Amino acid sequence: MMKTTNSIKQEDLSRGQTMLILGGAAIMLSLAMGIRQSWGLFQPHLIRDMGITAADFSLAIALQNVIWGTSQPFVGMLADRHGSRLIALAGTVAYALGLLISLYAQSALMFTLGAGVCLGLAMSCTGSQIAMNITARTATAAKRSVALGSVSALGSLGITFVSPMAQSLITGSGWEMALVVFIGLIAVMLPAAYFAGGADRIVVETTGIAQSAGEAVREALGHRGYMVLATAFFVCGLQLTFLTTHLPTYLALCGMDPTVGSNALALIGLFNIIGSYTFGWLGGRYSKRMLLGGIYVLRSLFITAYFLLPPSPTSTLVFAAAMGTLWLGVVPLVTGLIVHLFGLRYLATLSGIALFSHQLGSFVGAWGGGLIYSAFGSYDLAWKSGVAIGIIAGLTQMTMYTRPSARMERERAPGLQAAS
Repeated sequence: MMKTTNSIKQEDLSRGQTMLILGGAAIMLSLAMGIRQSWGLFQPHLIRDMGITAADFSLAIALQNVIWGTSQPFVGMLADRHGSRLIALAGTVAYALGLLISLYAQSALMFTLGAGVCLGLAMSCTGSQIAMNITARTATAAKRSVALGSVSALGSLGITFVSPMAQSLITGSGWEMALVVFIGLIAVMLPAAYFAGGADRIVVETTGIAQSAGEAVREALGHRGYMVLATAFFVCGLQLTFLTTHLPTYLALCGMDPTVGSNALALIGLFNIIGSYTFGWLGGRYSKRMLLGGIYVLRSLFITAYFLLPPSPTSTLVFAAAMGTLWLGVVPLVTGLIVHLFGLRYLATLSGIALFSHQLGSFVGAWGGGLIYSAFGSYDLAWKSGVAIGIIAGLTQMTMYTRPSARMERERAPGLQAAS
């Protein structure tokens, strides 16, 4: 990132400056994720009122995830070069535009343009990778893992209150009013994005040979540990997006009240606060690769237990709480591993490439789940496939090669490397 005339070092930030930057990042992330993860609540109503099919809806959400992932490396490069503030503000505007187009859409094509294309671009500018990049640059090395977990945890508050609010509005005033309120929430994201952009002033000190973005990417793609990390991240996206997109429809098929779905999403957000902070804290003390692999395996086991047991409101809420504990706990661990391997300079770029893999998985989870349901009238094959590859990914993640790049080893003094 280019230095500005009022650059400042991490250790020279006041407590107030630090809290303003991290608070802005947390609020931006909270609203961006809260709105995005509530889309599954709209599916039955849009199918009925807009005349689209479950496959159409799934394709739009799947495309959202692919565009998010495809654009994230390039957005990350822009953030590394020019700073996060302009990126976050532009993403907030794109978010509002996508919601407006979705509100007035009269066809599957228009809905896909709004909910798929615009929101996909918006999420790459306001979602977890940009928020984690801001956090990692703001926190000192000693406090970084806890800070990553804390911002990720606070970023979960959005889904905790947005999902029940959305369901209440959908039930009482219609899905259109829910989207109008979502647009109102975007107004809160604007100042949050601006304050989070204060991280642009922070100087990232490096002592080694200067790198270009292209050299940083080649270094990462040549590191076998990074490739395992990015590949396993694919499964994370598949599992989570399958659940947020299709769980409300699954519950409707089981004859449950729509509020069970919204309450489940809210519980995911609530317990994610605990899980994200906990895994951020643990990541500063224990092996990040083992914690990350354990999350993938535990998710798979919880999914298996839920779909094998008779569905009920109680089992659904218990499942949501368990999954919430494991939801975004991966984010501080993945970010911490990338910093451990390659440093801070091109964190947004390299985490963006990892997220591309995650979002390819999200595409498969969203669209593939819809295709399987449309073809077989059941989600059985979808969840069984997700469980199988989740266990494989988790066990593989635990064997990840965690030795930093040769460049980073030259830069770092012995004994300063974080737990891996």
